[in-house]
Amino acid sequence: MCAEKVRIALVQMVCEADPGANLKKACQRIEESAAQGAKIVCLQELFKTLYFCQTEEYEQFALSETVPGPSTDMLQKLAAEYEIVVVASLFEKRAGGLYHNTAAVIDADGSCLGKYRKMHIPDDPGFYEKFYFTPGDLGYRVFKTRYATIGVLICWDQWFPEAARLTVLQGAEILFYPTAIGWVSREASEEVRRPQLQAWMTIQQSHAIANGVYVAAVNRVGTEGELSFWGNSFVSDPFGQVTVTADECSEQILLEDCDLGKIAYYRSHWPFLRDRRIETYGELQRRYID
Repeated sequence: MCAEKVRIALVQMVCEADPGANLKKACQRIEESAAQGAKIVCLQELFKTLYFCQTEEYEQFALSETVPGPSTDMLQKLAAEYEIVVVASLFEKRAGGLYHNTAAVIDADGSCLGKYRKMHIPDDPGFYEKFYFTPGDLGYRVFKTRYATIGVLICWDQWFPEAARLTVLQGAEILFYPTAIGWVSREASEEVRRPQLQAWMTIQQSHAIANGVYVAAVNRVGTEGELSFWGNSFVSDPFGQVTVTADECSEQILLEDCDLGKIAYYRSHWPFLRDRRIETYGELQRRYID
């Protein structure tokens, strides 16, 4: 049975060109998180590599791997040793010419509970993900870990309220968002940068409020090519209050104690799930209502 309170850790880190070095660093951060009492650790999006989607290059497909595979094998051993849940975003090779942006969820006994494949794939300057990733086909999923029932969505997914809602309707208590988002170098003006960061936080806080769940977003930091990743990993409580946040330039392990009992409290006082008019939402399946 899951505990009412669970300590989570978000690993915000700088990546380098060597995937092995990034994996080693992530494993060290998981060990450090466990030493500080964390029960669930979430790594940032594509934590093993630099963010290669800034350009379209066929050579980058060599960075992909099977999931489960060598990386998850190593993480499963750590999870079992420290009795800790791990959420890890990887560049999945499903078959020749078929790749996904995938998060593996490993339970505290080292078993692989399953994976989530990123559903919403962006295609913008500096974020050419459609060149690399096929949209997910596993649907929105929850994972009943030893410590909490969690949902995992990845980066661009975080802007879509439908994704959060469908995950929560399956019982998610905490939504984790592994992320790789930053400012393009030419966006030097604070008048441009600050609103982008605020919008990123606000949309995710709104998912917490509308669904009465914890939201935990973990971003990378550092400059890679034309992108300066803005960090600011954070945790929001079930009423959208940011309880802890990282800065925009430092590697950090962000820890927070999530009181799962607050979910029922906020949902009873603000009964959005009760008052949903589900019979009126059929048009959401249309691209646009002309």
